Amino acid sequence: MTDFLILAFVFLVAGVISVPIASRFGLGSVLGYLIAGVAISPILSGLNVDVVGVQHFAEFGVVMMLFLVGLELEPKMLWSMRQRLLGLGGLQVGLTTVLVMGAAMLLGLSWNVALAAGVLLSLSSTAIVLQTLSEKGLLRSDGGQASFSVLLFQDIAVIPILALLPLLALPELAGVAGDIASHGAHSGAEEGGSLSLVEDLQGWQAALVTIAAIAVVIAGGFYLTRPIFRYVAMANLREVFVATALLFVIGIALLMTLVGLSPALGTFLAGVVLANSEYRHELESDIDPFRGLLLGLFFITVGAAINFELLLANLGVTLLLTIGLIAIKLFVLLVLAHLFRLKGSAKWLFGLSMAQAGEFGFVLISFTVANHVLPQAIADQLLLVVAMSMVLTPALFIVYSQVIQPRLASKDELPVDEIAEKRPIIIAGHGRFGGVINNMMRTAGYKTTVLDYSSAQLEMLRTYGLRVFFGDATRPDLLLAAGIAEARLFIVAIDQREAATELVRHVRKHHPKVRIVARAVNRHHVYELYAAGAHHIIRDTFDSAVRAGRSAWEELGIPKDKAEEMAQDFVKEDKQVLRELAEHYDPTVPAHENTEYINRARELISKRDQ
Repeated sequence: MTDFLILAFVFLVAGVISVPIASRFGLGSVLGYLIAGVAISPILSGLNVDVVGVQHFAEFGVVMMLFLVGLELEPKMLWSMRQRLLGLGGLQVGLTTVLVMGAAMLLGLSWNVALAAGVLLSLSSTAIVLQTLSEKGLLRSDGGQASFSVLLFQDIAVIPILALLPLLALPELAGVAGDIASHGAHSGAEEGGSLSLVEDLQGWQAALVTIAAIAVVIAGGFYLTRPIFRYVAMANLREVFVATALLFVIGIALLMTLVGLSPALGTFLAGVVLANSEYRHELESDIDPFRGLLLGLFFITVGAAINFELLLANLGVTLLLTIGLIAIKLFVLLVLAHLFRLKGSAKWLFGLSMAQAGEFGFVLISFTVANHVLPQAIADQLLLVVAMSMVLTPALFIVYSQVIQPRLASKDELPVDEIAEKRPIIIAGHGRFGGVINNMMRTAGYKTTVLDYSSAQLEMLRTYGLRVFFGDATRPDLLLAAGIAEARLFIVAIDQREAATELVRHVRKHHPKVRIVARAVNRHHVYELYAAGAHHIIRDTFDSAVRAGRSAWEELGIPKDKAEEMAQDFVKEDKQVLRELAEHYDPTVPAHENTEYINRARELISKRDQ
């Protein structure tokens, strides 16, 4: 117990100290965790900790992350991604494998060793890429969606890769391993092997079992989860619901492992099936904390697993190999981005985010050594390359956000749709917020012009017959082309706080006759939009929270009409409070340091509570 507590304490202290510092300097949490792992590596070595074993446990965070990603994707949306999933993902894995194999053969490796290296280095890091894209709000961008498509294909590709690698075994390694195995057969028999439902089956039988397992996951998601969660909800105990959610995810991961599939792929499919479930949000809130902790632990172990003795002895070679790998993958990704019409900053986001090797490389390298494909010396060097490329990935994101994106944002590189018909209502952004507004306007008979910067999102919307246009609504020339000068109403529904504020400020200054309805991401954003000149400001979750509060009053015995009246009074009072506090809000000073704002807020809160 003491050893466990010491180990947990070391991991937690490292993460708590390093991640806030890294986030403070704009480096992101992933780099903070990696630095923490490097810092505590000597301590873990002194405690004789099996870092690789801890890493395998922490990899379950990737499984949980893909389950949560699946919950955000409806089956129709996943089907709309099929071209990128198969075409973009397949070409990325294939071309990267060929180029890395060619480079390895030029360095003197045999074709089968070079092919094995190419295959395992073609995969990218699902954990780092998805975590960073989510943190930076880029997952739903064109570059983010392309990256997600490739990562999902790679997860699927692991299945044939595991079947291919043993075919590349080196006879000389197999002979040496056979001699060793003959001396250790007794101990090996005592240890036993891992459980598998397909190990002793013929190929067609294993395929049928695998298909049946996938069918069980999909059917269970459709028909079993609702009655199970409904039954658990009867207990009215949150911890039981959390346990059931974990049981669900772990059970699917176990089933996929038993049939030789990626557990992350299975849980992703289950998430997609449950995307329309009434328990979706509850599942998200229950699993997300475990996902975050396990991913953080995984990133720490990546930093701690670096063999610094070997790294220092071969520093120059390791850096050259790592940079070479990143250059090859970046070249392939940029070529594919051009073929699949990713332009501007989306192309570079796709290329830089996916240019590393992935965490599954650790597993595949161990697998190749066990199956006599790679000599131990080459495997050790490849482990360093995989780890170093993952450590350098946050730096590539910094290059994108600090260097590439600002330069491309000011250039007119992205062709926009020609808008022939000018309509009285312009909506900037057609996500979950803007989409509802657009539907309400169209239901009432109003014609709208909708602008959105995600071509993938717009292609999906156009399949349903919706009239939307591709373009960045923050560009003044596009607003003019959309008819802002003649518009009656401009609705800002984008979720980027600074961009929304600047957009309101621009329209109010240059087109003062246009009425502006703006979306605020939080209370302080309301003050900024108020100062920028928005006529109506709506917080993301305010109205739904008011409705929940009204329902709570009704459950407490307040008549429905009275509860509705009280809710309307609360909304009016809250608007008055916002207007008063907006006069004291200074965006250049942190709210907790603005004495005038704090004192007035305290007075209003005290008055409300009387």
